[in-house]
Amino acid sequence: MSGVWMFEQNGVIRLVDHPSSGGRQAVMGSGKRKALVHLPTGEVISGYTMLEPVLKGLGWERYYGGENSFEFMQFHRKGSIDLISLPKEFTKFNSIHMYDLVIKNPNTFQVRDVRD
Repeated sequence: MSGVWMFEQNGVIRLVDHPSSGGRQAVMGSGKRKALVHLPTGEVISGYTMLEPVLKGLGWERYYGGENSFEFMQFHRKGSIDLISLPKEFTKFNSIHMYDLVIKNPNTFQVRDVRD
């Protein structure tokens, strides 16, 4: 079984066997920029200084060490196998990382299209 998992606007995830050509924009859908929104406050997460305290408040702890510690920041929850890996540079933070946060923290985050 091969393909690409696509997130629909209604929150449904589906497997696409042969995504259209066009690279990253085709995988991400319309190619629009995305923003991670913290639902309780309605604020757009614009950096790790905003995100890290929210994650800590949800029970996530920073995990130090590992072979990817130079490239990624990692968070884990005690008593869980869940792990969140985020690039250390926020400029490399993309929709894949956003959806990972949404799935592992339901009702806390949402990914929205950014209007220019």
